[in-house]
Amino acid sequence: MNTLAKITLTETKLALRTPGFVIGGLVLPTAITAVLGAIPAIRAESGTTTGMRFLDAWVPSMVVLTIAMMGLQAIPGIIASYREQGILRRFATTPVHPAQLLVAQLIINVTVTIGGVGILLVTAGVVFDVPTPRHPLGFLLTFVLGTTAIFGLGLIAASVAKTSRAAGGIALIAYLPVMFLGGVWLPRPLLPAAIRDIGAYIPPGVKALEDAWTGTGAQPLQLAVLAAFAVGSCVVAAKLFRWE
Repeated sequence: MNTLAKITLTETKLALRTPGFVIGGLVLPTAITAVLGAIPAIRAESGTTTGMRFLDAWVPSMVVLTIAMMGLQAIPGIIASYREQGILRRFATTPVHPAQLLVAQLIINVTVTIGGVGILLVTAGVVFDVPTPRHPLGFLLTFVLGTTAIFGLGLIAASVAKTSRAAGGIALIAYLPVMFLGGVWLPRPLLPAAIRDIGAYIPPGVKALEDAWTGTGAQPLQLAVLAAFAVGSCVVAAKLFRWE
């Protein structure tokens, strides 16, 4: 087992000791969908979601919730706490570069994100007959770009914050609009058209997810904007990041 694998295994064990975000990322979006799916009116076709059930239109917003929770709530606090406690500085004095600790955390949190979305898709499909994405490659590309962009924003918060609490506060600057524009708090069909249009180009790309899921596929402009967010956020995070 190489060094990165050992660190990842150790960090996984530590994450499971305080499993709040792990359980939340894996279970919470599916649990919310299950509760809403138990309501007959949610499972019926709605006038505000032409051609589909309200529940079908809701699931992409739960993907947004999963990505945002792990990328903008979990990872910023963890990384900032490691700097705050001097763990990154102490790692720098060992043969193991602290970057491997960051990579291990990204592996864990991205894995939880993928697992949470996977559980959501399977449960929604099996229990509530929510269709799978019509354009799986477009959905996958949107998910990868959106997840990269959101985690990049989370790393920016972790880069500039001195404490884990400060990192959480800074990340809220992105978390709140991402959740609102992503239709997590108020379903997107009920939002004003102007707000929906803005949300179409904000990571993690809920409109591109919707279009890949039930529409004609993610649009090139949506993917280009997501790619710009992904590259830009990661570059800025790399420039701002400090080990101490």
